[in-house]
Amino acid sequence: MDLIESGNKIVPVILSGGSGTRLWPVSRKSFPKQFWPLISNRSMLAETALRAASPAFSNPIVVTNQDHRFVVAEQLRDAGIRNAQILLEPVGRNSAPAIAAAALLAAEADPEAVLWIMAADASITNLTSLNTALQAAATAARAGYFVTFGMHPTAPETGYGYIEQGDEMAGLPGVFQVARFLEKPDAKTAADLLATGGHLWNSGMFMFRASLLLAEMEALAPDVLASVRAAMQARTTDLDFIRLGLEAFSTAPDISIDYAIAEKTTKAVVVPADIGWSDVGSWSALFEIAPKDENGNFAQGDVILEGTHDSYARSDGILTALLGVRDLVVVTTQDAVLVAHKDHAQNVKKIVDRLKAQKRPEADTHNRTYRPWGFYESLIHGDRFQVKRIVVWPGQRLSLQKHFHRAEHWVVVAGCASVTCDDETRLVHENESIYLPQGSMHRMHNPGKIPLTVIEVQSGAYLGEDDIVRYDDTYGRE
Repeated sequence: MDLIESGNKIVPVILSGGSGTRLWPVSRKSFPKQFWPLISNRSMLAETALRAASPAFSNPIVVTNQDHRFVVAEQLRDAGIRNAQILLEPVGRNSAPAIAAAALLAAEADPEAVLWIMAADASITNLTSLNTALQAAATAARAGYFVTFGMHPTAPETGYGYIEQGDEMAGLPGVFQVARFLEKPDAKTAADLLATGGHLWNSGMFMFRASLLLAEMEALAPDVLASVRAAMQARTTDLDFIRLGLEAFSTAPDISIDYAIAEKTTKAVVVPADIGWSDVGSWSALFEIAPKDENGNFAQGDVILEGTHDSYARSDGILTALLGVRDLVVVTTQDAVLVAHKDHAQNVKKIVDRLKAQKRPEADTHNRTYRPWGFYESLIHGDRFQVKRIVVWPGQRLSLQKHFHRAEHWVVVAGCASVTCDDETRLVHENESIYLPQGSMHRMHNPGKIPLTVIEVQSGAYLGEDDIVRYDDTYGRE
């Protein structure tokens, strides 16, 4: 059986709006887990998109927030994914409005298009079994059903909702009725469900025709559909992005597709699957699927283990050493360190909540900040001065801008910069520098073939990122 029927390809819809706070301090609101290479050398977003990179699938629709638009576009390009349609949510409104927007967009080209809905931050290791499940799901979706994917449980997991599997559907092998959906259980209930059998983890993956989803929305969640339809009508195109209308989308209820449709529709069916799936929702979940050494440890980055067993250690910053410990999660970044017992890894969000209550920037932002042209990171921050490292990708340029409260000194340490300062533009080569007086109009461009690295020394009374006035910007920022 082929996934393509009568030339109609399946439309992958990738939801990339989560913040992944349970994987703090790596995953934060400014750069959440789907953009990190947590499983392989590719980001989770790229891995997700590549699962649908075959002739059976059309170009993907990716729904993300506007702050992450350039990261999404860059990672898709790096993975060889071309012509993706990137829908930008002006505000977060959960999965039901996001999926409704994708369905409306797909329906403009083909109302009967079959959509495969998937999160950008899940891991799937058995692609052969995935293809088998997709074939069964596509047949059911084309027959007019709202298909969910249920994962065979391997443990009494309390972090997932469950689906009770009913009878097999006549004429649809591998597809079953949904007896009921169950909320995330406590530990005893989860153990009972596992012992009883016939219960599956709710993976959050779905497949259905665009026309069916929109009809069910009209009947079961009309307020969601009305707001999203108005937002689609008010959409604008910005470079390669489709911006949903802010005013209309903001009125959409904050509700998941499970509550809005899946638990109410009479057309729900489930495809049980054993595809090596994990939502990678915690450090302990990531540890479970990570390769381990002879002592049951996983180590990544500048890490030394001695007398350590069954632990997860990762360093994206300084040397991290574990000595004589067991069952720990230790994660080091440039500005934070997490040490947790594996049994408590699901509670990392409590740390993030405390950081937010204290208004600590580490709750949401990394020391490294990504921009469409590259990134920058703070090296030293003192009274009236700051030192940053700036990296500009080949061919990219910063905005033409000025600052009212600071002057800047740029030292090129790798590559070559074309620098405009007021009426003069000149090349600044490696080991050369240029001074940009307070109030000067300036910009930087990388005309070369390698990344440009610049050390920026700021000095002045105020060094905040909001001290910037843009006069021209390649990326349409204000």
